[in-house]
Amino acid sequence: MPLDEKPPNPSPDTDSLVKRLAGPSTTKAGLAKDQSEINRVIAEASKGSKFYENEKRKDKDLTERIARILKHRDEVLKIDSTEPVQIADSKRKLVKLESQRDLSQTIVHVDMDAFYASVELLDDPSLEGKAFASYEARKYGVRSGMPSFIAKKLCPDLILVENHFHRYMELSKKVMNIFRRYDPSMCAAGCDEGYLNITAYCRDQQLIADECVRQMRETVYQETKLTVSAGIAPNKNKPNGQFTLDFEPRAIKAFMRNLSIRKIPGVGRVNERLLDSIGIKTCGDIYTHRVVVSLMDKEFGLQFLLQTYLGIASNVVQPGQREERKSIGAERTFHPLGNQDAILCKLEEVAAELESDMTSGGWTGKTVTLKFKLDTYQVFTRAKSFDRWVSTKKEDLYAVKLLMPEMPLTLRLIGLRVTKLKDLRVESEKKASGIKRFFQSANETSPPRKKQRVETEPSDDEELRLSQDGFEDSMPGFHEHDVDESELSMLQSNSVVASLPQPTEDLSMQTCPICGKSMRTDNQGLNAHIDFCLSKDAIREAQASSSAPSPKKSMIKPKSNAASGSKGVRGRK
Repeated sequence: MPLDEKPPNPSPDTDSLVKRLAGPSTTKAGLAKDQSEINRVIAEASKGSKFYENEKRKDKDLTERIARILKHRDEVLKIDSTEPVQIADSKRKLVKLESQRDLSQTIVHVDMDAFYASVELLDDPSLEGKAFASYEARKYGVRSGMPSFIAKKLCPDLILVENHFHRYMELSKKVMNIFRRYDPSMCAAGCDEGYLNITAYCRDQQLIADECVRQMRETVYQETKLTVSAGIAPNKNKPNGQFTLDFEPRAIKAFMRNLSIRKIPGVGRVNERLLDSIGIKTCGDIYTHRVVVSLMDKEFGLQFLLQTYLGIASNVVQPGQREERKSIGAERTFHPLGNQDAILCKLEEVAAELESDMTSGGWTGKTVTLKFKLDTYQVFTRAKSFDRWVSTKKEDLYAVKLLMPEMPLTLRLIGLRVTKLKDLRVESEKKASGIKRFFQSANETSPPRKKQRVETEPSDDEELRLSQDGFEDSMPGFHEHDVDESELSMLQSNSVVASLPQPTEDLSMQTCPICGKSMRTDNQGLNAHIDFCLSKDAIREAQASSSAPSPKKSMIKPKSNAASGSKGVRGRK
């Protein structure tokens, strides 16, 4: 459809799908084109693709979920005596929250301007003023993570530039080190943004906050030639600007009143639509609809939303702590792969990356979870728990046993994650401390010493990963994850395997002669499944014939009909 044609009048259902397909484009500032036109172009370019069909399915599921929520709302509102009680309860909570407001700390949110694009511009000045992953491209509705064919529809003159992640990380470290001069305990929120508490620095240097932040931004530019925006409000005075909010409750609430609920961290497109269904579009609407929110606390999270209305949040800024870490993982996104050897090669690459991260970080764990995304964009997970600590050898992490029963598949993402972690650094420190105490007790002349807590400082790379892991949805009852993903993530490897959509070309119903399982597959898929079943039987026979249990289990890689050296196709992340 030509861009000059008028978009059709959408139905409410179609409108929600069009907005969903637009993704983050709907919340970005600096657009030169009408947002509805951008949404229409994205929807038209996506139509007919597997991504479109998956988003359509999820939009339908969310619509049905909203219908159930509204039905429940109508039922609870039928009770006449409920409203005064809920109003009084909300008032008590608001008064209590207001009494806990702490305006003694100066918190700064810093965000690099179009970071990747700015780094590329440093290395290639010819890109100046041209549309690539920059503010020039954003004017047309182009956003990060958007497929190139859709971006080209929005901006025909778009320039595609290859990623250079080593350069981004190099400059990220330089910028973060500058920020740490102002707050050694700053919290990184990714490679290009973070939170700083500059209260102590301003006091020691006798600076006001505006002057301190301006000095910091100038230092970043002088040492890296990159610009950074600072403030407490997203998209406020960007690029290369700063915004200050008065430290006064009335000014804070006035600022929050007309702020879109989508601007709040933790409120994504799903939560935004759920809140919109009960009339909450801005933070000020929370107070208007506080009775419904209070009655449906489980679905919406009254405490979080009241804090949002008041503009109250934690003012504790610190990097992610090792003891808070719950998991460690790695994943790869690539062009759709259906070849079994290429898929296993990708899985091995992910396992090797995870092995490296676990070794360098000093972690081990007991549960390995495999995540894979089909070419239809549906996400599934399979998990396996061990009765021992998983070693850092990639053979333990290379979860072939979890993937092989599902083959054949066409995938576009593979990931591995280890949970139920144990910190090996703490174990090492305990052992060292025990040896030290032994020799100290043997030396009767040694004076008693006060026991000191040994703290392990994370490296720069690990600190970044820890802080990223720590950012989770703050709202109880809110779930951004897809229904199919959140439900399937609970399945263990020994539970009933959920049926997966299978490719339809050159497939027929085949029965495994070993386990008797019937499946729709081709000869290669059947052979791979038989190899997997035979490997399980071989393990059982070996264990049964052995007089003593094997001291160490090993994960067996299934045989392949192709050459073992096959490396598959490497896709861009």
